Amino acid sequence: MANEYNAINLSQGFPDFDCSDKLKQLVNHYIDTGHNQYAPLEGVFTLREKISDKIKNLYNHKYDPKTEITITAGATQAIFTAISAFIRENDEVIIIEPAFDTYEPSIKLNGGVPVFVSLQAPEYKINWKEIEKAINSRTRMIIINSPHNPSGVVFSEEDMQKLQKITFGSKIIILSDEVYEHILFDNEVHQSVARFPELASRSLLISSFGKTYTTTGWKTGYCCAPEDLSTEFRRVHQLIVYAANTPIQYAYAEMLDFPEEYLKINNFYQQKRDLFINLLRESRFKIIPSKGTYFQLLDYSDISDKSDTEFSDYLIKKVGIAAIPISEFYHQKTNDKMLRFCFAKTDDTLMAAAAKLVKL
Repeated sequence: MANEYNAINLSQGFPDFDCSDKLKQLVNHYIDTGHNQYAPLEGVFTLREKISDKIKNLYNHKYDPKTEITITAGATQAIFTAISAFIRENDEVIIIEPAFDTYEPSIKLNGGVPVFVSLQAPEYKINWKEIEKAINSRTRMIIINSPHNPSGVVFSEEDMQKLQKITFGSKIIILSDEVYEHILFDNEVHQSVARFPELASRSLLISSFGKTYTTTGWKTGYCCAPEDLSTEFRRVHQLIVYAANTPIQYAYAEMLDFPEEYLKINNFYQQKRDLFINLLRESRFKIIPSKGTYFQLLDYSDISDKSDTEFSDYLIKKVGIAAIPISEFYHQKTNDKMLRFCFAKTDDTLMAAAAKLVKL
């Protein structure tokens, strides 16, 4: 619709600017030097070593690069593989919604039963008592996502401790979607499952180079998990994709020698978040600044009584802005009058979009 109506596209979650020249040069180098055949199914070992070192430095947890880290064709493949490896007919999986749209269908395709616990607008804080109530003898997995898409909420240390407490002593697997781990604002700290030894012992940590290095089209991610979980993950991984792109893995491995490249992106995206919301200060939208990801929710309840899907259509057709209605991230439609806007765009794009939104 954005293309059809020539609207500024702030809906889809990808940047409209390029990745670094250094990274492109590295990929070309590894192509030119002949790294163009299959990588090992678990991934290029050098890259797994670098990931292991990074996680140890950031979160003080050591994953064995030989047995506990697997390179995947993006985080979506990693999530599907993890669910396929562990979910069987009638196993229940708790999803915290609004939720990324791959979780529910992946569970259903494997015969599992999604169990939904909803966050409430506008704060989208987790009610851990509701999570605890949802757990029963059929609960096989809980999926968490922080920084959280689409709300921009970031899990606190207290949140993770509560998760650890309510699942302590169980065999419940935690699938932790951490693809936005380096995109946090206002001095927030990423609370990876790797920081919590008891959780880490039965968790699959999923992350993505695409979000970190502005290369979503290269579809390269990874899964870190204890050896017993990684073994089962790899059994399915080899059947779905076998191995990820070889020269790109070598390029990422070399990029990880420059930690400033991923440690500085929070400042880069915070500047874009701040620009976007400051440009909208005079608008009629209600704004709670995002704490992480490159998405910002806007409450339009003072502007229109339309449902969020109707208002999204209106924005595209009449205003020239594309956003995503939050109700699409729930299994049952909500009416919170919230839209998700992606601010991983050039400053010119954000300024042009804000100029239109302020007029509403």
